[in-house]
Amino acid sequence: MKVLLAIDSSRASQDVICEAATRPWPAATKFCILHIVDIAGMARFSSLVEENKRMAEVLVAQAAQNLSRTGREITTDVLVGIPRKAVAQYAKEWGADLIMTGSHGQGAMARFLLGSVAQAMLRTAPCSVEIVRRHADKPLPSARAMKILVATDGSECAQAAVKSVALRPWPAGSQVKIISSVELVAVGREVAAWSSAAIYPKDLLEEVWSDAHKRARDAVAEARNILEAAKIKIADGDATPEGDPRDVLLDQATQWGADLIVLGSHGWRGIDRVLMGSVSESVALHAHCSVEIIRP
Repeated sequence: MKVLLAIDSSRASQDVICEAATRPWPAATKFCILHIVDIAGMARFSSLVEENKRMAEVLVAQAAQNLSRTGREITTDVLVGIPRKAVAQYAKEWGADLIMTGSHGQGAMARFLLGSVAQAMLRTAPCSVEIVRRHADKPLPSARAMKILVATDGSECAQAAVKSVALRPWPAGSQVKIISSVELVAVGREVAAWSSAAIYPKDLLEEVWSDAHKRARDAVAEARNILEAAKIKIADGDATPEGDPRDVLLDQATQWGADLIVLGSHGWRGIDRVLMGSVSESVALHAHCSVEIIRP
């Protein structure tokens, strides 16, 4: 496995390095620590660019030293460019399987800052992306048993997310909670409020609703089989809650105290990649914990 750690000088990037250093990884995992010197506003000042490069070289060297206790192969690189474009391009050329980067928090300004780089990675990276978050009053998730929330809808990309969790080692005692949300208005309760109610008969809507529940149950059962075969502990609880997937995942993660949310990306391109934000990107931006978006 090849893991690209995209860092800057922030505390959030320190958390990325600490998380990578303490989390178990598959055998032969390789790390690359990358810093992009943002050339915006400095293109005409070569001396300023060179000074920032020297500072970045020290930064990645220190990060490599902190990561060295993993015993893994570690390389570092410093490039000059536009971070929100350069990281994805570097990941493609290096053949990364996963990009890990930090989040600057959850406030409005923090989400704006996150959007400029990390959000661009979510949309354009050729591989899976993890936004690393930690609670100041808790140890790093990987330094203890982790709670991993896995979302599935039974699709190919969701199966890839489940298999990604199944194929990796996790701290002893870790457990996974599987969620497949049922995204329809409950016919019996709110049929009058649904615009389709005036067009379709109630028995047809109930059939659609029943089918949605069945698909969710089937998706959960398939994910459970994959994870149990990998000897991963499955947490109990309602695995098929009703509601918008974004709200369901964020609420479940908060209530359960999840350390990591894992969900699939449909791998779309162009304008469809922007629309992808309706679920996976929204969860990545607003979750209180780390979020990993898996691309097959």
